[in-house]
Amino acid sequence: MTDLSSIAAEKDKLRKDVLARRKAMPVVERIEFSLQLSDHAEDLPLPAGAVVAGFWPIRDEIDPRPLMDRLRQLGHPLCLPVMTGPSLIFRRLERDTELVSAGFGTSEPGPSSEEVRPDVLLMPLAGFDGRGTRIGYGKAFYDTTIAKLQQSGPLLCIGLAFSVQEVDHVPSEAHDKPLNGILTEQGYRAFG
Repeated sequence: MTDLSSIAAEKDKLRKDVLARRKAMPVVERIEFSLQLSDHAEDLPLPAGAVVAGFWPIRDEIDPRPLMDRLRQLGHPLCLPVMTGPSLIFRRLERDTELVSAGFGTSEPGPSSEEVRPDVLLMPLAGFDGRGTRIGYGKAFYDTTIAKLQQSGPLLCIGLAFSVQEVDHVPSEAHDKPLNGILTEQGYRAFG
């Protein structure tokens, strides 16, 4: 086994373990912890008026929508990712935006919504460690998107997760983009 394939195998095992822990959380606890994210909205190091990309939760992910609504109230324009191939684009999300089904139980703004460049990515993830290394879902959509967005200016990457998704160590590969911070129900923690 090469180093890269052993790293991929280790990440895959970690991903499965962490996702099983997340899935085992009682539904009421997932709802309560998701709501608690908005209690920490003002702790996030967001520049005034920064465009914030959230995400539409799938399966048993933490639900960022209450946090996103709070950030909107604080003056941050919002957008959501739209799958366009190997990377994502982002379309403006306003209260009256018509959402369309995007598969996998998620929704996205339709083609009539304006495409925007986010300043901040609130990112779903499978797991994370205390250094800010994240485990995604294995398709590298966010890593590819981050690399592309960083070519046109600064970008703040904040993972959103339940605290049970933290692991001791996430092995990283060259394409893995670290988080600037993580927000769980316990609050915001900066990395680096």
